[in-house]
Amino acid sequence: MFDQIGQPFRPGPPRPTAPRRAAAYSLGSNEERHRVPGGGAALLELRAGDRITLCNSEGGQVCELVTAHPDGRLDGGLLDHTLDTKGDGLRTAVQSNAPGMARLRLGLARRGIDLGGARAIGLFSGGSPAGDQAEFTAQSPGWLLVTAPAPTPDFEAQTTATPIDIRLTRAAPRALGQFALPDPLADPVQDLRVTSATARAYRVAKGEFIQIMDVDGRQCTDFQCFDARKVDKGIFHPLDVTTTRTIQHHAYPMPGLHAKYFDHDQTPLVEVIQDTCGRHDAFAMACNAKYYDDIGYPGHVNCSDNFNLALGPHGIPARPGWMAANFFFNTAVDEHGLLVSDEPWSRPGDYVLLRSLTDLVCVSSACPDDTSPANGWNLTDIHVRTYGATERFSRATAWRPTPDEDPIMTRETAFHEKFAAMTRDFADYNGFWLPNSFPECDAVESYWACREGVVVMDLSALRKFEVTGPDAEALMNWVLTRNVEKLAVGQVVYSAMCYPHGGMIDDGTLFRLDEQNFRWIGGSDEGGVWMREEAARLGLNVMIRSSTDQMHNLAVQGPKSRELISDLFWTAPHQPELAEMGWFRFAPARLGGPEGIPVVISRTGYTGELGYEVFCHPSQGGAIFDAIWQAGQPHGMKPMGLAGLDLVRIEAGLVFAGYDFSDQTDPFEAGIGFTVPLKSKTADFVGREALLRRKETPARKFVGLEIDGQSAVHHGDCLRIGRAQVGEVCSAMRSPRSGQWIALARVDVAHAAPGTPVEVGQLDGHLKRYPAKVAPFPHYDPQKSRPRS
Repeated sequence: MFDQIGQPFRPGPPRPTAPRRAAAYSLGSNEERHRVPGGGAALLELRAGDRITLCNSEGGQVCELVTAHPDGRLDGGLLDHTLDTKGDGLRTAVQSNAPGMARLRLGLARRGIDLGGARAIGLFSGGSPAGDQAEFTAQSPGWLLVTAPAPTPDFEAQTTATPIDIRLTRAAPRALGQFALPDPLADPVQDLRVTSATARAYRVAKGEFIQIMDVDGRQCTDFQCFDARKVDKGIFHPLDVTTTRTIQHHAYPMPGLHAKYFDHDQTPLVEVIQDTCGRHDAFAMACNAKYYDDIGYPGHVNCSDNFNLALGPHGIPARPGWMAANFFFNTAVDEHGLLVSDEPWSRPGDYVLLRSLTDLVCVSSACPDDTSPANGWNLTDIHVRTYGATERFSRATAWRPTPDEDPIMTRETAFHEKFAAMTRDFADYNGFWLPNSFPECDAVESYWACREGVVVMDLSALRKFEVTGPDAEALMNWVLTRNVEKLAVGQVVYSAMCYPHGGMIDDGTLFRLDEQNFRWIGGSDEGGVWMREEAARLGLNVMIRSSTDQMHNLAVQGPKSRELISDLFWTAPHQPELAEMGWFRFAPARLGGPEGIPVVISRTGYTGELGYEVFCHPSQGGAIFDAIWQAGQPHGMKPMGLAGLDLVRIEAGLVFAGYDFSDQTDPFEAGIGFTVPLKSKTADFVGREALLRRKETPARKFVGLEIDGQSAVHHGDCLRIGRAQVGEVCSAMRSPRSGQWIALARVDVAHAAPGTPVEVGQLDGHLKRYPAKVAPFPHYDPQKSRPRS
């Protein structure tokens, strides 16, 4: 019978749509995940029967717990465990200035929990392997304080403070809308719930803060506000997205310099202080009746009508459709000019924190759209808290090392205060605020200081990982392209790290501290994740612990850097003298003499000049900066930010992730084929087979470009010969030395010979073109004679 059907027959019931999701989106209603950063702490509510699993994610991290009854009385019996440690590490962590600790202390005080003489439950040790776990069951309701105390810093011992991961399985599932909201950022002035498919209006005084939270995740919220003084005069000018985008030159405001929203009089109304989601919409309207009418849902509840209902009591006239800041609403304009949308990126507890710049009348909605993925097909609540104008909150956006991890708010480095005295222009780079430019020393001035004198810059955002254990060398030789077996103690090597298909994960430098002790310094957290995954897959006896937050670094670069560094720092007799230390070597040192502040100094850099990097514990950052800055003044030292760094690194042919390489490019296509010794490295490594194939049959080559004229070219501009695209610009700059625009580019091998004429295309790639020619790179000091000097 089925043979008579004209179309192929598909037996069985339909299969559900079940995409693989990040962990935060796929938790059961009784599951929670929390991460306690190294040196930090977290306070969690417990109920009888809740199961708690604590995981030593990276290994080697001690953990201390305290439990308390709802009335604040301390009692280890809540976890059926004795208090077996003094709790000194716990108290040190809670009293520290680590991010979130002030808020935690407020939460403890609010609940009457006094840690003064508290003993604690001690877990794990410095030798605990990665993945080591401890499990408990709550015997009664109360509070659990989990800390990951930081040990005394010791670079030679490679001490670290790494995360403790918590998995909480609730005895009773939480109902939708009842996720435990995070503690307030401070004492709230207002605490408002915007229930699903409604809107609420509220007043906020000038200088006060507005925290708009997604309760259950993937729920968008429209926000609108008015200058209250104008409203009192009968002037109703709302936040205007077109004006805001035009003034800020951004799709939507974000923490930093480009943070404000304006009305169409160009009056600033609010500025964004913190954002844990980072993905919003700022070019569409709040949903309105016409939108639903046109798609076949007449009479559907909508945000614009809900705005009208909420704003009516404040005397604000109704509108058929409201412009709004659409927080958590994931829309975009695609390459064809179409407005597209998908599920929000927000997770339970994500928020945007705003500061009011004048007295405001505000309105917030919980969007009622159940006709599209706009709210993840599941309508939930929005929560609003406001805080007093005297509170202080740092500017920050969320950084997630991997999609499954909790957000880490933008941090200030150990040197932030020193650079902040020179500039307000900071960029969020990989979760740290780094100086971008300086008003008294622009990028070109810092360029010349680096080429002819000496500069200092903050590179603390580089990711550091301590790799130790009997199989440390074996792991590093497997995950890196370079031959690690040949690396001597005290030596540094630059290497690529690749996936099996040959695409790059990261590039970085490997320090050998001892026979089985290494430090990997790269640009991405992905390197640490990959090393742990490979170590676990192969069953290697090795720990990979992140040390980024325990080791911040200044780069001191330029031809005068050797004199400055060697006069300032002391090394022990069994270590090399800094004045004689070779290129790509390092040594532990101390500031001023044998009893000075401990540091690690390497003769490395990212500028193409003679230079050094000075690594220190963040607690000593201010003193180290002051000493270097003071010693640098007789040499004419200048500060360098990311803008100046881009000039020197492009000219020197030094590649940058996301611009010059990605997981779609191999080291040969990124111009660092020298890091892949396919003939001399006898041990196998990740990606070797793919890289052999790619080297034998290359499709693209990394080249230099010299471009005619003085018009700017940019990353992503196409390269064409006739109508055909043959490559693209990776990084470009106008060289202060030559006055010419130059670039690093990737082109088809058929057109990669030096001298080949090409054209840089802009607009649609055809309407405007600049003549250029393929040139050898680096454009500056191709023999690396200056950093070798």
